[in-house]
Amino acid sequence: MVPARMSLADEREQAESPAPLRGNTDFLLLWIGAGLSLLGARVVSLAYPLLAFAETHSPGRAGLAGFAAMAPYAIAQLPAGVLVDRWDRRRVMVACDAGRVLALGGVVTALVFGRFGFGWLLAAAFVEGCLTVAYRLAERAAVRNVVEPGQLPAALSRNEAREQAAGLVGRPCGPMLFAWVPWGPFVFTVVSQAVSLVTVLLVRRPLQRPREGGRTPMAGDLAAGLAWVWREPLLRAAAGLIAGSNMLFQALNLTLVVVLGKGAGLTLVVGVSGVAGMLGALVAPRVRRRVGLGAVVIGANVLWAVLMPLVALTREPLALAALFAAMGFAGAVWNVAIVVHQLRVTPDAMLGRVNSVVGLVSFGPTALGSLLSGFLLGRIGAAWTVGTLSVAMGVLAVAAAVSPAVRAAGLGAPPAEDRAG
Repeated sequence: MVPARMSLADEREQAESPAPLRGNTDFLLLWIGAGLSLLGARVVSLAYPLLAFAETHSPGRAGLAGFAAMAPYAIAQLPAGVLVDRWDRRRVMVACDAGRVLALGGVVTALVFGRFGFGWLLAAAFVEGCLTVAYRLAERAAVRNVVEPGQLPAALSRNEAREQAAGLVGRPCGPMLFAWVPWGPFVFTVVSQAVSLVTVLLVRRPLQRPREGGRTPMAGDLAAGLAWVWREPLLRAAAGLIAGSNMLFQALNLTLVVVLGKGAGLTLVVGVSGVAGMLGALVAPRVRRRVGLGAVVIGANVLWAVLMPLVALTREPLALAALFAAMGFAGAVWNVAIVVHQLRVTPDAMLGRVNSVVGLVSFGPTALGSLLSGFLLGRIGAAWTVGTLSVAMGVLAVAAAVSPAVRAAGLGAPPAEDRAG
């Protein structure tokens, strides 16, 4: 049975004077634990192909190891969402942390004793990826249960800033630790997951509301999640816009690598963009309060459509850093704004499935961006590739501007419950 959409009264229910998040111990524990978990996942993400290549000297096997780590983000999303809604979220998160400690601990043990096996590395990468997907779905669904309704925008902005920071710090740390000692990234991740496990156990509040009714077949639960997202016009429109823009930005990022190469210029652009994303996440609730959700969605897409073609006009790292910083800032504001809406309108019993459906639709096409960029770069060069991506981004901006669901979300002041955030 599909739970009904939250009523307006439920959606606007909030404390008159919500306490500041810094005084919310349960949120802080969840925020720190999930942050460490995410940081560990970022650190180890590049370690799989690095270790595979170092041990086998095969680029093909290195690519296979990278694929094994990333495939769960597409394969495991939907079943993990169903399980997160069926099972106790705290137990899911603890089991995921424990499973990652065991899987990566096995890699460390094999390396220390000189017993490396490529098959074991593939299995560990795939298992770690699946457990990371399930953990993140459970953690996102749990946030609403450890904060007051009026604290939700601020909580999610901190979560987005945490994600930006984890990517900014974690990705370069993986290769650095690997250069120091091959099992370094894996040990770091084992320790981070173990600390994450402890913090989840220390959270006192329940991480979900009591479940009502009997359990339906898994296929029925999955179909219910898909149907719920399809019936929610704004989420449906947002998922499509995010899918398109993620694919285009993945292609743009690969083009940037080709243009700048592996030098200080690329590091500058990536670093500045990451910092801008953190700042955007922190100010997102204030921006949404001022202009409304619809304006955030349209504004971000229009800004990207305006700035993206400018990337083709320069190879100067400082200019590219400024462009990517502006685009990263807008992206973080857009992410926080839509996730606040998503968590507010989704029934608690559906959060895992809805998050997994939106995540799959939004991020599944990202891999196509790399294929698209490689195809275009080989045939028309970097400048024309950026121009082609810019035209597609312009189409997305027009789609956002004319979308009835996006326009209905408001181009002015947000709903009353948002003003308390």
